[in-house]
Amino acid sequence: MLSQELAKRIRKHAIRMVHNAHASHIGGILSCADIVAVLYNDVANIYPSNPHNDDRDRIILSKGHNGVAIYAALAEKGFFSVDKLETYGMDGSRFSCHVSHKKVPGVEISTGSLGQGVCVACGMALNAKLKKKDYKVYAIVGDGECNEGSIWEMAMLSHQYNLDNFTVIIDRNNMQAMGHCSDVLDINPLEDKWLSFGWTVINVADGHNHKMLREAFEKSFNGNPKVIIANTIKGKGISFMENELVWHYRDPQGEDYRNALDELDGKYEKSCD
Repeated sequence: MLSQELAKRIRKHAIRMVHNAHASHIGGILSCADIVAVLYNDVANIYPSNPHNDDRDRIILSKGHNGVAIYAALAEKGFFSVDKLETYGMDGSRFSCHVSHKKVPGVEISTGSLGQGVCVACGMALNAKLKKKDYKVYAIVGDGECNEGSIWEMAMLSHQYNLDNFTVIIDRNNMQAMGHCSDVLDINPLEDKWLSFGWTVINVADGHNHKMLREAFEKSFNGNPKVIIANTIKGKGISFMENELVWHYRDPQGEDYRNALDELDGKYEKSCD
């Protein structure tokens, strides 16, 4: 399967799962779908038949409210059957609305409190160094999440211990729960901040371009931890959701639901005639 096909499947699963569960966060799920697809399909060493393989690369979704993207990727990569996704968000389901590792093979840790997951990922990378293990660690972070002070404590520690086995990917869609990042708490100049903390910084102009993402993952660490700033669009892939803050919390129902699925199948214009 090509990463582009995986990203499309992640988006379709996401629309259905959020619709069925009357859940939230579809905008951010769609913005990180391409990052997740490239990471699971083309970059990380994963073992669907042996999820606890000690040589596996560790992937942490620090922006845990977008866990649907991870669940969908894991299902499509064979960690569990795709039909299990239908229980997402239901009473008693293992698939909680913030990503959970409880009985979900392939999920390293439950996350949701912003700034937490990336710190755990830093600890995993340090553990690999201390134990002379070759696995790599990847953490997906939101740009609004970079408001958290714990992010910058992690950044200092990662540089001090030369964690060149650790990559942070920032899903920079420029929005957070209550508004645009620049209005809530401006994190610019973001690239300069990470550089000043001693990180190797890769800026990806189009965080939905799989070739650009792959090239960013392949670039040298130069002996430092690496951060990939992927410039994305909140709600990417569904035209009426793109850059619309309301889709941080709204779930697609009725015509919105049907049009979203039709658009992913290339039939949206016909459905709106």
